[in-house]
Amino acid sequence: MDVIHKIGRRKTAVARVYVAQGKGNITINKKDLADYFTTATLQYKVKQPLALTNNDGNFDITVNVYGGGITGQAEAVRLAISRALCEVDAENRAILKPEGLLTRDPRMVERKKFGQKKARKKFQFSKR
Repeated sequence: MDVIHKIGRRKTAVARVYVAQGKGNITINKKDLADYFTTATLQYKVKQPLALTNNDGNFDITVNVYGGGITGQAEAVRLAISRALCEVDAENRAILKPEGLLTRDPRMVERKKFGQKKARKKFQFSKR
C-alpha cells in the first residue's frame, strides 16, 4: 500500500492527512498527537474513525493542519482520516457513514453586519 493523501475541513481549519502502513504513530505538525491535542476529548475525536474500524495500530498517520481553533482542527483531522480509511477499504464506509464521520460540517461563523455590535447582537438603544 502506498501513501494515501486526503483533505478534511471544518470551519476555517484545513487538515492534510497522509496515511501509510505502519505501527499506529500519529504525527500532527511534526508533534506527537498527545503533544498537539492535549485534552483527552480532542485525542478521542482524532482516533474515533480508527477505533470504529479496528485499525488502531495498523497505520502511520502524518497530518499538516492549519487555520481555525483547536477543536475545528481536531474535527478536520477526523474527517480526513475517515476519508482515507474509506479509500483503504470500501467496507469502512458502511461503518463510518452512520456515525456521521464522512459528512463535512458546513457551519461557519456568520459575518458581522455594519451598524451592529456583532453578527446578530445590536447596539443598546437608550431612550433619554
